[in-house]
Amino acid sequence: MFQELLSNQQRVTRRQLFGTTAQGIGGIALASLLGRYSANAGQLGLPNLPHFAPKAKRVVCLWQGGGPSHVDLFDPKPTLVKMAGQDIPDSVRGTTKLSTMSSGYKKWPITPAIKPFKHYGQCGTEFSEMLPNIGALADDICLVRSMHTEAVNHAPGVTFFMTGSQVPGRPSMGAWLSYGLGSDTEELPAFVAMTSSDKSKTCGQLFYDYYWGSGFLPSRYQGVRFRNVGDPVPYLQNPAGMSRDQRRTLLDDIRAMNEAHLSDYGDPEIDTRIAQYEMSYKMQASVPDLLDFSKEPKHVIERYGPDALVKGTFANNCLIARRLLERGVRFVQCMHAGWDQHGNLFTQLAEQCRDTDAPSAALMLDLKERGLLDDTLVVWGGEFGRTPFGQGDSAKPAGRDHFGRAYSMFLAGGGVKGGTVLGATDDFAWNIVSDPVHIHDMQATIMHLCGINHEALTFRYQGRQFRLTDVHGQVVKGILA
Repeated sequence: MFQELLSNQQRVTRRQLFGTTAQGIGGIALASLLGRYSANAGQLGLPNLPHFAPKAKRVVCLWQGGGPSHVDLFDPKPTLVKMAGQDIPDSVRGTTKLSTMSSGYKKWPITPAIKPFKHYGQCGTEFSEMLPNIGALADDICLVRSMHTEAVNHAPGVTFFMTGSQVPGRPSMGAWLSYGLGSDTEELPAFVAMTSSDKSKTCGQLFYDYYWGSGFLPSRYQGVRFRNVGDPVPYLQNPAGMSRDQRRTLLDDIRAMNEAHLSDYGDPEIDTRIAQYEMSYKMQASVPDLLDFSKEPKHVIERYGPDALVKGTFANNCLIARRLLERGVRFVQCMHAGWDQHGNLFTQLAEQCRDTDAPSAALMLDLKERGLLDDTLVVWGGEFGRTPFGQGDSAKPAGRDHFGRAYSMFLAGGGVKGGTVLGATDDFAWNIVSDPVHIHDMQATIMHLCGINHEALTFRYQGRQFRLTDVHGQVVKGILA
């Protein structure tokens, strides 16, 4: 009994630990925080970052949730046309890990691309004719045809790319960049996420908060989600009867109390609370201006397609993304669902391309015309590709299953070698035959383009140093200009 009482006495809460050691752990933490943040300035990054001169000052991730088909969009294979309907040979398939929807198949009917490919740009890169606007920018694009991942299902696959682990709980890429590099704007968050879906809602995947979460980093680094309905950010409006001056006075008083609390305990989450109050106050003025499209030239809006001004669409989110980037936001994540074509490939894929092709290209073209593409990295892709064999009735397949062994994604701007293709797959778009690029390699490359050594940006949590790329990843030199 005595030992138990003694043990209980020796236990302290996290708050007590910070409070009773204000001149030690708490003091050090507080000094660090006050050295990095100011009430009247944008968020600063870590003092030793960037590690070297960045090619990209900002990143926009155009995430295509559900798995865009590399077979139909990015990786033309004449052999699939010649052998249509035949089974993919056992020697090609090997022991590839597939989803439970097709792992027990007895037939593997080859299904060629549903639309022709065309050569685009002076570089002559081949894209599907369903992506004419993206294809028109081929000379600015590095198309990677040799991506691969261990994930076979959607949520683990997205989580893997965004956080470096298939299991939720780690910081997202945008949070890491916000933590390391800070922000170039005082009026908007460093990291913004937006979501959209195909009009028919054919894709059942959800977008989870941890795709843009801060994990074990202080919560101030999580992405701020702009909603599709109602106010883009909740609770920005003042209560009825409260003026902006009254809100400022109230926030000043709350800030004074929080700062006193912070000086006592040194808890980083108190600093987060201070920062979020200040950011919400500034966003009361900056967000309405951000979403005022009245001064956008008509020809610019038309580039994004007929849904450019329809709230909650991918086109509208891309237009907002450009305005966020030019205002200094560090990382913008536009996530669009609708690419999970298990049984509607021959109808839905073309619709999905119509919804996303023009907005994706318009964003890149807008950045280019404003002189921002050179130092803005555009990343376009999904969690995996689709199977080269058809899914459903083997005599008349209607879709494609998930496929992570080989797939495609592309990058543009921000130090990327435009007009190039990296990597190749075999004649069946099944196995990678040159320059394989793993998820961790792509993460390392994105960090490198932002001036970060991915092995050196770490955070200590539960007794070990964590990083976005876990203990893996190599910078892909073939992507770099």
